[in-house]
Parts: sequence; structure tokens; C-alpha cells
Amino acid sequence: MWLSPKECYDAVVGRDRRFDGRFVACVKTTGVYCRPSCSTKTPAHLNVVFYETPAEAEEAGFRPCRKCRPNAAPGTPAWVGTSTTVARALRLIEDGVLDHANLDTLCDRLGVGPRQLRRLFRQHIGTTPVHVAQKRRAHFARKLIDTTSLPMAHVAEAAGFGSVRRFNDVMNDVYGCSPSELRRSPRTPTGGLELQVAVREPFAWKKILDFLSPCALGGVEKVDGESYLRTARFRDTVGDLSARYDPLESVINVRVSSSLTANLLDVVSGIRRLFDVDTEPAAIASRFSSDPLLGTEMRAAPGLRVPGAFDYFEIAVRTLLGQRVCANTARSLAERISQKWGKAVDTGRDGLTHAFPTARDLSHARMEVVGVPRRRARTIQALSRAVDEGTLRLDG
Repeated sequence: MWLSPKECYDAVVGRDRRFDGRFVACVKTTGVYCRPSCSTKTPAHLNVVFYETPAEAEEAGFRPCRKCRPNAAPGTPAWVGTSTTVARALRLIEDGVLDHANLDTLCDRLGVGPRQLRRLFRQHIGTTPVHVAQKRRAHFARKLIDTTSLPMAHVAEAAGFGSVRRFNDVMNDVYGCSPSELRRSPRTPTGGLELQVAVREPFAWKKILDFLSPCALGGVEKVDGESYLRTARFRDTVGDLSARYDPLESVINVRVSSSLTANLLDVVSGIRRLFDVDTEPAAIASRFSSDPLLGTEMRAAPGLRVPGAFDYFEIAVRTLLGQRVCANTARSLAERISQKWGKAVDTGRDGLTHAFPTARDLSHARMEVVGVPRRRARTIQALSRAVDEGTLRLDG
């Protein structure tokens, strides 16, 4: 086990949900094993043993806690099943199931209870089903305000709000002003969904932004102060998102455009990969802090991460473009490709104009016209066809 028994017990005492899925705590006096974040009474240290997986705990004779359901923690097989439930729920919400029905109706479609569904949403995407539905309705209402002259009462009814008062409250919450002010001020930024992704401390956010800033692909992504922003595309759906670290809450606050409602799980997964959220800084420090070379660097930048890929295909193409040329040239070629074959996105944000092309977009693209060497263009075409046809998978 990477963590020491003391570190595990400290996580149990603090009910630290960031360690859920990394180990389970088994109570010898009750025969039950729990997540570190379980809200039951904290057992004495002498009565607790720790295992890395629920399977090991059950092999040792312990049974799962019925309250925290540790066998459905992140990384376990059951977790994959619960993420599928959330994905189905998001698609149903996008289809309007909650526009004219309540949460119980959605739960009936999914075969789970309301409390269970709220818990799963909190676990996987850091928000609630009702919150997602409200933001979707607010986004639709905003379109009606911008493109029609309907009275506000009719806009509220068309967008599925039960009353004008509720309509006003939600629009104020999402856009920071009343519906009437939105109509008078068409340049008000578009609102979006707000998610939270928990991280383990320490977390070297500034170091990651310093790395990403010079590599940012113009039109697709950028670093703005303490925030990372980018466009995103999932099949025919495009939108944008921003991420900002909150050190007081130990979370990355992610704001997602409402057009990506059905793809929130994909967005969260991309953020987790990009910022290496699932790494264990304590385990890394325990292994390398005594190293004569790495130890000094680690003490100078505690919580340093290895940035990953938000979009696997995008990174694969950029890797090929970077062969035998400098980083600036490779980035320039990628920007030309995204502007010519990527999909235009109206984000309302300066510097975010296009979503990176899909594998299908580039499978037959003549990239020589934007300066890509012919042999490299053929290689990218071959890669794109393999990804599009499913013969090559780029995920983990």
C-alpha cells in the first residue's frame, strides 16, 4: 500500500473523500469495511485495518458498509456501473425529462431512488440533477430572450419554469442579472453549469498553468490569469469550459457551457486527466523526497503534477506535428489545422473560436495546404482513419 496506516487513519478521522477508492477501512469489532469519508462514528485506531481494495477486505471476511457503499467507490467495478447511470440520467435531462416532470419520474426511468441518484451525481460530477436541469432551462430561456420578443411570462412558461418568480431567481443565479436586463444587454456572458473536482493536497496549480500557457493552442485553449479555458467537442456537440483552483476548498471549480450538459462526465474525466487529479502526492513524496536530485525539486514545488490530455486525439495529432520541428512551429501548424477543419464555436470568450477537428474531419484532409509536410500529413490521415474506424483506441 502506498499510504502508511497512520496516513490512512488520518484520512478516516478527517473523513477525507479524496481518498475514496484508494483504500478501505475495516473495523474488526463490527466486521464492516467503509470508505475513508464514511460519516459513521470513527473507530479506535487499534480496531481498524486497511486494505487497498474491497475485494481484499471481503477476502479477509469483512462486509461492505450499507451507508457509504465502499464497493462502489471510484476505481472499483461498481463505480463504472454507477457512472453509466449518471450518463443515462444526463442524456434524459438533455432530452427534457425534468422539464415537465419531477425527480421521481427520472429515477423511475433509471431504476434508482432519488437519494441514490443525488449521491451519484455528487460523486461523479460534483452537482445535483436538479441543478443540471435548472441550468439547461435557463440556457433555453436565454435563447428565447435573445431571439424573440416574447413577454417574460411566456418565456418562463416555454422554458419549463413553474412560476415567474422561480424563473427570475434561476436567471439571476445563472447570469447574475434579471431576464429584463439580459434583453437590454445582449452582450452579457452566457451562463453555464458549475462543477467541482476534488484534488489531493498539495496541488501545484500555478506550476501546471505555467507549463500549459506557452503550449496553449490558439483558438482552442488559453490560460487567463489563474484560469484555464478551452473549447470541447463530443461528436456533434461543441461548447467551452473554464477551470480554476480553489485552495480553501481543495477543489477545481469547472464552469461548463450548457450545450455540454449531456457530456458532463466526459468533461470531468478530461479535467481529471489534464490536471493529474488522481495522483497521490503523499506517496510520491515518500518515495522521492530523500533522493539527492529530485528531493530538492520536490520541496521547492510540493504537489507537482504531470499534465495529461483533455482530448486524446488532439494530443496525438500535436505529437505527430511536433516531430523534427520546434514547439512553436508545431503549435502554429496545429492552430492552422484547427482553424481550417475545426468547428467554429461562439463562446463569448476572447481567444476561444474553434473546437479541434475530429478524427473523421482529418481522415481525408489535405493538410499540405496549411504547411504540413506531405509525409507527416499522410501519417496524420492514417492515424485519423484508424481512430475513426475504431481500429486504434487512444484512451488509457
